[in-house]
Amino acid sequence: MAIVKPFKGIRPPKDLVEQVECRPYDVLDSDEARAEAGDNQKSLYHIIKPEIDFPEGTSEYDPRVYEQAAKNFQKFQDEGWLVQDSREHYYIYAQTMQGKTQYGLVVCAHTDDYQKGNIKKHELTRRDKEEDRMKHVRVNNANIEPVFFAYPDNEVLNALIMRYAQTEPEYDFIAPVDGFRHQFWVISDEADIQTITSEFAKMPSLYIADGHHRSAAAALVGAEKQKQNPNHRGDEEYNYFMAVCFQASQLTILDYNRVVKDLNGLSSEEFLAALRKNFTVEDKGTDIYKPQQMHEFSLYLDQHWYSLKAKEGTYDNSDPIGVLDVDISSRLILDEILNIGDLRSSKRIDFVGGLRGLGELKRRVDSGEMRAALALYPVSMQQIMDIADSGKIMPPKATWFEPKLRSGLVIHKLN
Repeated sequence: MAIVKPFKGIRPPKDLVEQVECRPYDVLDSDEARAEAGDNQKSLYHIIKPEIDFPEGTSEYDPRVYEQAAKNFQKFQDEGWLVQDSREHYYIYAQTMQGKTQYGLVVCAHTDDYQKGNIKKHELTRRDKEEDRMKHVRVNNANIEPVFFAYPDNEVLNALIMRYAQTEPEYDFIAPVDGFRHQFWVISDEADIQTITSEFAKMPSLYIADGHHRSAAAALVGAEKQKQNPNHRGDEEYNYFMAVCFQASQLTILDYNRVVKDLNGLSSEEFLAALRKNFTVEDKGTDIYKPQQMHEFSLYLDQHWYSLKAKEGTYDNSDPIGVLDVDISSRLILDEILNIGDLRSSKRIDFVGGLRGLGELKRRVDSGEMRAALALYPVSMQQIMDIADSGKIMPPKATWFEPKLRSGLVIHKLN
């Protein structure tokens, strides 16, 4: 069962939400955050990217930066830019991208579910990134930003959400950077709150879509606080962390594409010849060509687009990892031909989220910055859930979710 609870969210007043909200901490660098915040002292960047309050070049991992986050969080509350709800609520957060809307329930998930594997992951985490998020949670004693979960489709919850979606939202705005619509409702009705809690309790698992490091950090801080409390009961607020949970079928996963700096000493002709061992290669001309199905890739090389279709026997449909196009391309192209084995550390490869379009791949190759580009067919949410259920881990740089959750719509305090 999945344990969730409502919580007393800390939120901006309705008339300030667009000054407070911002993009999540991990999709932009310090300079970008500094530019986006500008002279807006209400921007949440002062809490999630507090290095912008220091001279340029100050490390985001400087101890003073974490301390500044806590000072700014307190300031936001003192100034009334963030106000805590007087009662526990669930919340609904809707995002609309290119005419499609997905509705998430904002809940507090239990750290024990993460530790026991009831909250399932599909990516490895890095200890340094976990430690960074742990410091941020500790110093603020709060989950400032939510994690992003998926749950199996549920008709009862969908009907409840759609009922609220017909009412006027608490927040409703178009974000300045992504141009997407973001809406937010407060669930106050006790019967609805009970329904949400009980429907989640019927679910065997929740799935991390995005936010593996935030989830790990929240669970580790919760475990720390358990040890520090001699009277620990298990229902304290620090046992929970904030998540936005979406029905799996609503989520949009975009392609996550690759650009490489060289062909490992091969000429273009030699590279194409090497590809023909495991792929059916077809020249598609100079117009942008997008993969049409699983196991088909688009290659951009020398101002031409090619279709690469993996041959039978090069992948294993019975293996949730072996069937993935990210695994096929990593094994048979990046590793076998280009000698790029470690995607996390290699300086010869970069990754481009699908929201930028295949035109961005073309631009980076045509500019001379990169030698070739490889476009992949998107991973499905069902594939992610199958991998998580099997206990396996996806190859790196496999998923790109859009839209990203905006930060600052609601915060969860650990006391």
